[in-house]
Amino acid sequence: MMDSATRSPVSEVAAADSAAARAHFEALLSFETDCWDVHASLSSGAVDFVLLDVRSPELYRKGHISGAVSLPHGKITERNLAPYAPDTLFVVCCSGPHCNGADKAAVRLARLGRPVKRMIGGIAGWCDEGFRLTSG
Repeated sequence: MMDSATRSPVSEVAAADSAAARAHFEALLSFETDCWDVHASLSSGAVDFVLLDVRSPELYRKGHISGAVSLPHGKITERNLAPYAPDTLFVVCCSGPHCNGADKAAVRLARLGRPVKRMIGGIAGWCDEGFRLTSG
C-alpha cells in the first residue's frame, strides 16, 4: 500500500464503508434507470412505466425513442397527467448529460406526487449505446 505522500487523487478521500456504499447505490437506483434497462423493457414488452421525452416538440419530431410520449418539462401539470393512474411510474429523458430538462421534469412529477425515475444519458446516451430513434 502507498503511504499518504504517494496516494492517488482517487484514494485521497477514503471510500465509504460497504454498508454506506450499498445504501447510497441502492438509493441511487431508486432515482435513476439507464438506456439499457429502458431498451430491454421496451424490447421485451415488459413496459410498466411511461417514458416521457421532455424535450421540445421540435426535437421530439426530429428523433425520439419509439414508444416515448412527448411532454416538455414545462407542460407537466396535473391536467396533462390526468390520463395516467396516480401510481404510474414515469421515466423522464431529455437530450443528455448536458441537459437538465429531465431533472426539471422529475421535480415537477415529484411535486405532483407521481413516481419518477430519470433515464441517465438521455437521447445522447441512447444513441451512444447504438439504439435507434424514430422520427415524426
